[in-house]
Amino acid sequence: MNLTDTRKAIDVLDNDLVALLEKRMQLVSEVVAYKKATGKAVFDKEREEAILEKVAARVTNKDFEEAVVATFSDIMKQSRLYQEKQLHD
Repeated sequence: MNLTDTRKAIDVLDNDLVALLEKRMQLVSEVVAYKKATGKAVFDKEREEAILEKVAARVTNKDFEEAVVATFSDIMKQSRLYQEKQLHD
C-alpha cells in the first residue's frame, strides 16, 4: 500500500469516526437532560476511570494503548465541556 492509498483508507475511517462521535454526542445530550432533571454533577470520576480501564483492556495492540486511552480521555473531556455548556445555557 502506498501513502495515497493509506491516506484514503484513513479518510474512510475518519468519516466513520465522525458519524460515531456524533451518535455519542447525541447520547450525551440525553445524559444532559437527565443531569438537568436530577441535579447530578457533570463529572463522575469513578465512571470515567472505569471507562478508561475498559478501553485499555480492549486495545489489542498494546503499542497503541496509550494513544487510544488518551483519545478517549479527550473525548470525555469534550463531553464534559459540552454538558457544562448545555447545563448553563
